[in-house]
Amino acid sequence: MMSGIKGKNTKPELQVRRLLHKRGFRFRLHRKDLAGKPDLVLPRYKAVLFVHGCFWHGHSCKYFRWPSSHPEFWRTKIGRNQSNDAAVMSALLLAGWRVAVVWECALRSKTDEELEETGDAISSWLKSDEISVVLPPRRR
Repeated sequence: MMSGIKGKNTKPELQVRRLLHKRGFRFRLHRKDLAGKPDLVLPRYKAVLFVHGCFWHGHSCKYFRWPSSHPEFWRTKIGRNQSNDAAVMSALLLAGWRVAVVWECALRSKTDEELEETGDAISSWLKSDEISVVLPPRRR
């Protein structure tokens, strides 16, 4: 079953690519020479973007819930994904890259206007001096 899960060119990733391309940004995909093979690499801005699925990376949103079958397997798997994410982010930051994480819930079931707002937020971050950003931002 899990062999059918795509790792590249997922719907959320394609949405982010469309949003950025429409705003004039050009990027490379899945560069193997960078830690974690980021989904999008924008060398001009020294920035990388990861588009994370809420389930696979254990995001605390309405789209994530722990499976009831094989709970120990899933806790180990998702915990390992989260620790890998943290290690990759640290490695990229140490190498001088700026890192953005766009969660699936920032794109899923959104109106065109909400998607445009997400695209604007990514665009603003790319043009800023901020080192990292996570979309959607945590609610306080």
